[in-house]
Amino acid sequence: MIVPLIMAGGAGTRLWPVSRDTLPKQFIALLDGGESTFQATVRRVSGEGFDRPVVITNQDFRFICAEQLAQVGVDADIVLEPERKDSAPAVAVGAVIASARREDALCLALAADHLIGDAEAFRADCQTIGELAAKGHIMTLGIRPTEPSTEYGYIRPGAERLGENAFRLDRFVEKPDRATAEGYVAEGYVWNSGNFAFAARVMLDELTRFAPAVVEAARASVAGAVRDLDFIRLDPASFAASPKISIDYAVMEKTSRAGVLAAAFEWSDIGSWGSLHAVKPRDEAGNVVEGDAAVLDTRNSLVRSEGLLTAVVGLEDVVVVTTQDAVLVADRTKAGAVKDLVARMKAEKRPQASEHLRIFRPWGWYQRIDIGPRFQVKHITVRPGATLSLQRHHHRAEHWVVVHGTAEVTIDGTVKLYHENEAAYLPIGCTHRMHNPGKIDLKIIEVQVGSYTGEDDIVRIEDVYARQ
Repeated sequence: MIVPLIMAGGAGTRLWPVSRDTLPKQFIALLDGGESTFQATVRRVSGEGFDRPVVITNQDFRFICAEQLAQVGVDADIVLEPERKDSAPAVAVGAVIASARREDALCLALAADHLIGDAEAFRADCQTIGELAAKGHIMTLGIRPTEPSTEYGYIRPGAERLGENAFRLDRFVEKPDRATAEGYVAEGYVWNSGNFAFAARVMLDELTRFAPAVVEAARASVAGAVRDLDFIRLDPASFAASPKISIDYAVMEKTSRAGVLAAAFEWSDIGSWGSLHAVKPRDEAGNVVEGDAAVLDTRNSLVRSEGLLTAVVGLEDVVVVTTQDAVLVADRTKAGAVKDLVARMKAEKRPQASEHLRIFRPWGWYQRIDIGPRFQVKHITVRPGATLSLQRHHHRAEHWVVVHGTAEVTIDGTVKLYHENEAAYLPIGCTHRMHNPGKIDLKIIEVQVGSYTGEDDIVRIEDVYARQ
């Protein structure tokens, strides 16, 4: 039985404007069929041969993570990091939790944002590296290159054979330039997928040897963790003491226990719009066209719309992505530079760099429609059976217009049902709560009026989701 450790806390800025800090790419339906890569990952490691997964994510993603697990029917331990610390602290925490289950636990550390072409081949390779991990090796899944890519790091397998297609790991190398990548491919290097298997005790031993501060912080943060609803919330002070470092730098490039298996499945980390274009079905002109989009005399391009009609004429090798508040136009071969553009926009304090218009909450989501001096308009959707917190505002009144479903509204202790085309008025300072008692989504248009309409003008009195 292998314990999957699923790393789901990253930001994914290279797929901006669809992926942003408030909802990164692992939770977005980028795959055909409407499934997120996170959901596909947990499904691949569920069932025979796999133990209950441990999902390690950022506390900001706890509810969307739980919701997506429920949608695919997978139970998991959801561990919340108080802050982002890269992969080594996450792996250390996962190893500590797995070793508490059983002393000889085997772990499979996986990124939540990768695309796997053949799930059966993937599971077979996982069992192979699991068997080698049981012998004390820390096994990495290497990917046979399909091209001399400059977007991935590479691994040189050593001469010592550990099993079929498995070798002692000789060397890690960073992302190369094109000429160097061509040499690596010719010499038999494989791509570094960032997925690997190990015995929990072996990884903890190697972390103690090479990165003791990481493992000490992991043990302390798990020991001080508290249960928060269905989540395991790591102790913030203990976790903060950990260095911010990747598992490659902390252990894999230093240990003598590392091995690599040349994997048999198709793989992509979907690290840019260019790599997404490469793995998506394309039309006869080489285009990927998604959403409300139209193209003419356009070749080898990706055009994606999330609501706005997007038309492209006479272009080649471009990426055009439109959302309701941002548009990206890029050379497809330079799409990896989107990450640098997002960093610049963050430095300029542009909210679109980090925040989606649609903000997910444990009860559903809301999306801004309009905002101006002394007013804001939102579309709010509340899932069946869900309840917002009992709260009040100091600076604004609100009008709730029901456009779909039924709302149970509490205002200063008085409870009343509101149906479609009815409205509730909530004066400044009143205590209020909304609940969806029905079997369908409740959709509300909320109009806020007052001197301040920011999200921090919320005083929560009671909250079923234990938020502050």
